[in-house]
Amino acid sequence: MATAVFFHAHPDDEAIATAGTMALMAAGGHRVVLVTATRGELGEVPEGFLDPGETLAERRAVELEAACAALGVARHEFLGYGDSGMEGLDTNNDPGCFWQADVEEAAERLAAILRSEGADVLTAYDEHGNYGHPDHVQVHRVGLRAGALAAVPRVFMATVNRDHLLRLLETADGDALRGAGDEGPAVDNLGVPEERLSTVVDVSRFLDTKRRAMEAHASQISETSFFLSMPPEAFAAVWGQEWYIRVGAEGLRPFESSLLADDTHEDTH
Repeated sequence: MATAVFFHAHPDDEAIATAGTMALMAAGGHRVVLVTATRGELGEVPEGFLDPGETLAERRAVELEAACAALGVARHEFLGYGDSGMEGLDTNNDPGCFWQADVEEAAERLAAILRSEGADVLTAYDEHGNYGHPDHVQVHRVGLRAGALAAVPRVFMATVNRDHLLRLLETADGDALRGAGDEGPAVDNLGVPEERLSTVVDVSRFLDTKRRAMEAHASQISETSFFLSMPPEAFAAVWGQEWYIRVGAEGLRPFESSLLADDTHEDTH
């Protein structure tokens, strides 16, 4: 059995980007470890959502624990940095935030976990952090460096297949992707072109689990968000696959269908 470490920026990121793969691997008997760089304390939350005296960081930790239970996560660790906030905010300059962290020092923190776990697989994000958030970009930098320091055999950049989403926008499911008032993601600046992908994991059997993980993060992903308000067909079209670029194998064809080296390759298109 293998050990896979999934590195994410904030609580709820794991539910969106890699939850299906995590659940799939856990169900297969593999050890799934989640490392979260920050506690997401600068996220937005509806007024009155928190209990009196409760902080958002405290609530998000509870939500993350529930998501981990749903996904079969064997171990979770916070890397210990502050939330940097959205790109361009003054909070990006806080010396304690993840964006300001020394990459080598942060990578060594993560590498210590990778070594202790004997990690076979590590996931981070693409160089744009999927959509440009400073903490996501830093996950890319720190994650890839930590993978090198710990000599992890297979390192992946979790990303989004931009071309797949653009194609979906031209179908009947496109309206669901846009969401009410077109508040859905700016697809043109999301993820990477399909030609860069190496690995496409079919997670359709675990869509209910992925939805439960999203629902666990109620402070950030409301029932009326475009994530959860999609009809089942659209949800499956958007979230039924998870996409990766394996470091050193960008553009691999046929696509790998697993993060593990000994699994069969399968072209999913």
